[in-house]
Amino acid sequence: MDPHTLRQSPGAKRPRKRIGRGDTTAGRGSKGQKARSKVPVSFEGGQMPLVRRLGHRRGFRNYTRVEFQAVNVGDLSDRFEAGAIIDGAALAEARLIDNVDTPFKVLARGELALAVTVVAPRLSAAAKRAIEAAGGSFEELAPAERRVRNRIHRRAPVPSSTEVPPDEGDD
Repeated sequence: MDPHTLRQSPGAKRPRKRIGRGDTTAGRGSKGQKARSKVPVSFEGGQMPLVRRLGHRRGFRNYTRVEFQAVNVGDLSDRFEAGAIIDGAALAEARLIDNVDTPFKVLARGELALAVTVVAPRLSAAAKRAIEAAGGSFEELAPAERRVRNRIHRRAPVPSSTEVPPDEGDD
C-alpha cells in the first residue's frame, strides 16, 4: 500500500447540508422550534441555562488600582548593613521585591536595629517612626493622595466670638 493509492472508504465523507438555497423549508425540515430563526444558540429547552447556572462575579474591581508589594522593616535589618541606602534596586537584588519597577511600600512589622536610608514610593507612618527611632532617614517618592470620594469637603467658616456686628441704627 502506497500513500498515493490511499482512498477514503465509501460514505466516509458526505457533502455538507446547504441551508437556505431556494428550498421551501431551506433544509430545516418543516415547522417546529428548530425551524424558526429566533431560537438562540444557547437555548437549552427550558432548562436553567449554563450562563445562569454558573456563579456570578459580584462587586467592583478597580482597574486603576496600583498593587504595592509589602516590605517590612524587620526584613531590612536582616538583609542590609548599617548606613546602607535601600531603594528599589537594592530590594530587588536582596529578593525582597520582584523587580526594580515593582511599586512597594515599607511597613513597620519587625524591629529595625540599625540606621539606614530608605528611598521608597510609599512608607507607612509607623515605618517612618521606626526608621527615625533607629537613627535612619527616609525619602518618600510618591506619597498617597488624601481624597474622600473624589470631592473636596469644605466646612462653612465659624464666626469668631470676638467679632462685633456692625451697628445698624447709628444716624
